[in-house]
Amino acid sequence: MNSSDMTGEDAPDDEREVLVPEDFPHDPFPATLAGAQPKVTAREVDGRYVVGLTKEERRGRYLMCADLVAQLTGYTERKRIERHDLTLTELLDEVDLGIRRKGWELGQVEFDWIMARLRSHFL
Repeated sequence: MNSSDMTGEDAPDDEREVLVPEDFPHDPFPATLAGAQPKVTAREVDGRYVVGLTKEERRGRYLMCADLVAQLTGYTERKRIERHDLTLTELLDEVDLGIRRKGWELGQVEFDWIMARLRSHFL
C-alpha cells in the first residue's frame, strides 16, 4: 500500500512530497449560476474541462494557506502577550475578522480552513 492509498490523495509529482490534507478545500471559489436547470461551471485547462482546482493549483493554494497558518500562529502568540484585555477566543475572533478584511485573494472556505487550523492550535 502506498501513501496515496492512505491519504486519499494522489502522491505529488514533484520532489517536495507535499501531501495536501483531504480537509483542504477543493474549490475555493464555487460558482452559482441562475436558472431552472442545474449548471456546472468549468474551465478548459490543457484541453480538458476542469471544475474547481487542478492538483497543482490546489497544492499551491495549500502551501500558501499553510504558510499563512504558520505566520498567524506567531502573530497570535505575540498579540496574546500584548493584549491581556482579550480572552483567547476574542483574540482569535479579531484575527479572523482582520484576515478577511485584508483583500487577500482567498476563498471563504480557505479563510475558514486557516482559522480552523489556528483555533485548533490555540484552543
